Amino acid sequence: MTSSLAPEPTAPPGRRTPSVRWRGTLIAWLFLAPALLLFLYFKFIPMFVGLWKSLFKVQTFLGDEWVGLQNYQTIITDEDFAAAIWHSVVLALGTTVGSLVLGLGFALLIEGPARYLWFVRTAAFLPVVTTMAAVAEVWRIMYYPGDNGLLNTVVGWAGIGPQPWLGSEDSSLGSIMLMSIWRGTPYDMMIFLAGLVGVDRTLYEAAAVDGASTWRRLRHITLPALRPVFWILFTLAAIRGLRVFVEVYVLTNGGPNGSSEVLMTLIYKLGFQKNELGVASAGGIVLFLATLALTVIVQMLRRRQAT
Repeated sequence: MTSSLAPEPTAPPGRRTPSVRWRGTLIAWLFLAPALLLFLYFKFIPMFVGLWKSLFKVQTFLGDEWVGLQNYQTIITDEDFAAAIWHSVVLALGTTVGSLVLGLGFALLIEGPARYLWFVRTAAFLPVVTTMAAVAEVWRIMYYPGDNGLLNTVVGWAGIGPQPWLGSEDSSLGSIMLMSIWRGTPYDMMIFLAGLVGVDRTLYEAAAVDGASTWRRLRHITLPALRPVFWILFTLAAIRGLRVFVEVYVLTNGGPNGSSEVLMTLIYKLGFQKNELGVASAGGIVLFLATLALTVIVQMLRRRQAT
């Protein structure tokens, strides 16, 4: 005779009933819901509105006028857009290469278990967590072109005369690039440090026994092991360089004479200063497509090399 108080059969360990699985999925989506709503309202909806506005001549009081792809044609044929695209590419390429090379160099220098290195890593990482507007304002002061400017004083110790820095068409873009490299290097350094932790130390020991020099160990062991890290950092740095805005806006606002104008600052001026919202929206879509194409190309190259 079985007792009426016998426990009900439960699912075997490791198996969850459908109701339990659905409950867990529902709880996960509920936790994600606030962030997804914010993304929807502040990112995805404006993106589709921008795509829609790029097909119109936006007029505040007279109503929007359908122009089709005319705004995109304006972008393609406009000399200012061509110059801004070129400046964006040069800035992205220089910032990417500079931050990657310096980040790897610093990572190799401060890699290790020494106690004092935690302080060095923390101090080196501070530029990354500092607000870009504050960083750019400090560098703008440092770039003061007078004899008593901070950077001119430093280069004066080497016998170099005062430089115009941001005030010259020839050096404004390079000055912005220098600041961007300074700020991007610590981020790349920390990612490289994380990658170096995963390198098998026995390979270094075996190479040292075989008489391999430091350079050969770096070339044949370290760099191949860090290849996935290089691809990730290259993608992130290139996208960051293409979408640069705050540093250019604060340092030069695209000047002098448009020598440092990039896509983001040009789009901002078209939309909020000249009230050409349709053309500005088309420029934003072009920038999005360029970023998407760059990401896809890098991923294709990475997969091809991996195979």
